[in-house]
Amino acid sequence: MTQFRPTGFNVLPVVIKNLLIINGLFFLAQKSIGGPMSSFSFEDVLALHAFQSELFRPWQLITHMFLHGDLGHIFGNMLALWMFGAILENIWGPKQFLLFYFSCGVGAAMIHLGILSYELMDATKYYHQLIVSGASQTADAAEFMLRYKARVDVATLGASGAVFGILIAFVYLFPNTYIYIYFFIPMKAKWLGILYFSYELFFALRNSAGDNVARWAHVGGALVGFVLVYIWKRNNTRRY
Repeated sequence: MTQFRPTGFNVLPVVIKNLLIINGLFFLAQKSIGGPMSSFSFEDVLALHAFQSELFRPWQLITHMFLHGDLGHIFGNMLALWMFGAILENIWGPKQFLLFYFSCGVGAAMIHLGILSYELMDATKYYHQLIVSGASQTADAAEFMLRYKARVDVATLGASGAVFGILIAFVYLFPNTYIYIYFFIPMKAKWLGILYFSYELFFALRNSAGDNVARWAHVGGALVGFVLVYIWKRNNTRRY
C-alpha cells in the first residue's frame, strides 16, 4: 500500500476525538488551575523529569504526553495527530491505534531519559561525590550543584514523541501520498518523513545549549513507530 485514498473513512474516529478532548482539557487546566499563582504545578507533578531529579515519578512517562507549553505547541501536535492518526486508526481500529500511540510516547520518553542520563553521567557522579565528601559548601561546588539541579529538574512535556511515531507510520504505509505543506506546497510523504527525521536527528546530535526542544524524544518516537509498524505489517499483511 503506497498511497492513501480516503473513501468511507471516519474523519474523526473515537480515539483521536478523545485524545483531542483530553489534551485540550489538560491545556486549559494548565493555564487556569495550574497558573503562576497556584500552589499546584502541573509541570512538577505530571511533566517528564530526568531519572536523577527528585521530581521524577513513573507516571510521568505517560502524563507528560497530555501537557503542552503554549498554544502553538498543542495546536501543531493535535493537528498532526488528527491529520495522520485518523487514517491509521481507521485502518487498525481503536485498540491497536491506542496501543501504538502510547507505545511511541512511552518509548520516546525512555529514549529521551536514556540519552539524558548518559549526558549527565559525569555530572551526576561529581554531584554525589560533593555530597558524600562534604565539599558542597564551597562557592564553586554550590554553584555547580545549583546548575546541576536546574538541569535535571527541567520539565519535558508534549505529545510530540507519540505524534512522530504516527507520522513515521503514515510515511511507511503511504509513502507516495501527497501532503500539502502549509496547505499549499505538495510533497510526497516519504520525502517529508526523510527531511523531517533528518532535521530532528541533526539537531539532536548537535545538542546545542540553547535548544529547548527534546529532539531525542522526537527521534525516539519515530524509531519506535517505525519498528512497530514494520513488525505489524510483516506479521499481518492482510490488515494493510
